[in-house]
Amino acid sequence: METHERIATRAWVLHPDLKSDKNRREADYALAEAISLAAALPDLEVVGSTKVPLPRAHPGYLFGSGKIEELKQLLKENEVELVLIDGPVTPVQQRNLEKAWKVKLLDRTGLILEIFSDRARTREGVLQVEMAALSYQRTRLVRAWTHLERQRGGLGFVGGPGETQIEADRRAIDEQLVRLRRQLDKVVKTRELHRAARAKVPFPVVALVGYTNAGKSTLFNHLTGADVMAKDMLFATLDPTMRRVDLPDNGPEVIMSDTVGFISDLPTELVASFRATLEEVLSANLILHVRDISHSETEGQAKNVLSIMDSLGVGKDTPVLEVWNKIDLLDDDNRAALNERADREEDIFAISAITGEGQTKLLDAVKAKLASETHESQISLTFAEGRKRAWLFQEDLVLEEEQTESGFDLTVRWTARQEKRFRDL
Repeated sequence: METHERIATRAWVLHPDLKSDKNRREADYALAEAISLAAALPDLEVVGSTKVPLPRAHPGYLFGSGKIEELKQLLKENEVELVLIDGPVTPVQQRNLEKAWKVKLLDRTGLILEIFSDRARTREGVLQVEMAALSYQRTRLVRAWTHLERQRGGLGFVGGPGETQIEADRRAIDEQLVRLRRQLDKVVKTRELHRAARAKVPFPVVALVGYTNAGKSTLFNHLTGADVMAKDMLFATLDPTMRRVDLPDNGPEVIMSDTVGFISDLPTELVASFRATLEEVLSANLILHVRDISHSETEGQAKNVLSIMDSLGVGKDTPVLEVWNKIDLLDDDNRAALNERADREEDIFAISAITGEGQTKLLDAVKAKLASETHESQISLTFAEGRKRAWLFQEDLVLEEEQTESGFDLTVRWTARQEKRFRDL
């Protein structure tokens, strides 16, 4: 039987360096990140990239006529089939540029949607992506939505059935959105049942958050022995993964959650639709903010993560430990300086998820931080409440016990979650 190897689409990345944007990022760094984004799609081959200084965005074409002609020649010479623009592109600009350059075009939102679609594994993740993609496409009448019957990952922007330029029927898209929302409601209810079942297990939840590619999944794998996809690639993890972990030295058992990486300028469609995938973070007892401390833009990435957490209402009442990962990539002097600073400052830990350096100290801190989340209570039980008493001893929560005429007086140390579980027995 004859096999046909898939030919990668030749792509070119453009970063418009918009001078009028006060919040614009350093162009070299932004372009490098955009190239990494493109590399996260298996069917793309990035054959080149260009920074385009832009005093202001032109409403119809984004770029000026001279720059459009110059780029047209560049794309033709390199046999480019797909242009990825690192920023927002209006439907009119997209249509005009595709016509002028005779190539397909994706803006940053479209590219991230493609990656999310390619990576989503759970039923909820797939539904969330499809809804986000439909909301995005609804504004772009130049796109088809036949990708919903696709056989492979990807949304059909790059290739496949969505390639045909069919004007999307808004009514059909709205009907599809209603259908997907109903399916999603069922999935979310199922997840709520799972979460309620987990809440009955009195294990604290420790959530890993961080900028994409900061090393969360590698650390998660190291700590839990799980085999989560951990590649040097943006958005390697999309759906939250949870595992039970025993903390060292008879520490408590915890549930550790690995989550999707954050990224600057995350499309609003995805911030809204992926809030559900971050729900484990919303209910966490402790958050580990994992940073790639070797990255030149580590401070900017950290600010971005904190900003998104803030917009989601995460971290206001939940303790956060900052984990400076990838110290194995630093030279000896920088590494020593960072270790010294981490030793001085509370709630900062320098580690390597690859070598294991610093992880014991981090786990000890997790144990101590969770212990500080506990409180002592005095409770009285009758002889008839033997089941409740047995549960307290089984969970190793009893500090002292004294028998009385009617039952037992106990001093217990527990978390609010454990206390609730006890009251519900």
